[in-house]
Amino acid sequence: MLRYELIPASGPPFDATVIAETARIHERAGFDRVLIGYFSDAPDGFLVGAHAASVTERLGFLLAHRPGFVAPPVAARKLATLDQLSGGRLAVHIISGGSDADQAKDGDWTDPETRYRRSAEYVSLLRRVWTEPAPFDHEGAFYRTRGTYSEIRCRQLPYIPIYGGGGSDAAIRALAPHVDVFMLWGEPLKDTALFMDRVRREAALSGRAPTFSLSTRPILAATDGASAPQRQNVGSKRLLRAAAEAEVHDTCLWTSLAVATGAQGNSTALVGTPETVAKAMLEYYKLGATSLLIRGYDPRPDAVQYGEELIPRLRELVADYDAAHRSTA
Repeated sequence: MLRYELIPASGPPFDATVIAETARIHERAGFDRVLIGYFSDAPDGFLVGAHAASVTERLGFLLAHRPGFVAPPVAARKLATLDQLSGGRLAVHIISGGSDADQAKDGDWTDPETRYRRSAEYVSLLRRVWTEPAPFDHEGAFYRTRGTYSEIRCRQLPYIPIYGGGGSDAAIRALAPHVDVFMLWGEPLKDTALFMDRVRREAALSGRAPTFSLSTRPILAATDGASAPQRQNVGSKRLLRAAAEAEVHDTCLWTSLAVATGAQGNSTALVGTPETVAKAMLEYYKLGATSLLIRGYDPRPDAVQYGEELIPRLRELVADYDAAHRSTA
């Protein structure tokens, strides 16, 4: 189900056949991992992931999960079970929640800063459930448990990768010390570098060094000139500020779509030929974005096109860059 998109949604909200075929399309296209989103009125992501895993062999899954609705020990067991079922192909994306209205639909009335603090404790407790060798007690600001222990452990050791992110100071303070991968939206390179430095400094205070995932919306075309016309949460505000400064940043980061959609989520586009877009994505990789999350506006056909024209070019550029970097070092 797509939100804030250019193509209106059609068909039923759930179709197991569509889920299976979409998963197979992404596996054939060469994607390493796909994101299973979370909305307050959407089908259950755990079951969607289990079904998609059952019809694929290599494809990984990044399951969006909102703290506050499932107790951490229960969520830890659910996630570990899905990691076992998928053969070790699961990661979890902690979504603290950027919309008060959407949180309220599921009965959560906490403010954004409180949600980030809750997420930090939630992730800490998830990790303990996955790794503690004996029953333990937990007493925190949001959760209190006694004799907590799980027989089921993650297939991946010591536990599945934990993703999370946010554009505010509260998000950085809460999540940088806990997540394995900090998620960013596609901003101009200079802003991305500064933001990464802030996350790294905060994480270092806790002895951690997360990697980064950066999200953009590639729009591929035959030529560069034909595709880029000239013309609330903290993360969205950052995108809108970049759009106010210029419609096109760096080589091909087009920000007009952020304005058109109200910057609801991943809404900046890298626009141009596959070679131009791949080179632009490489620049984010050079900054430290070792995971690049991409999706199109017509997702299934775009995934096929990415697999044919973009992903192979990007992998080749990354391999060349890594080889040159190793030889220089």
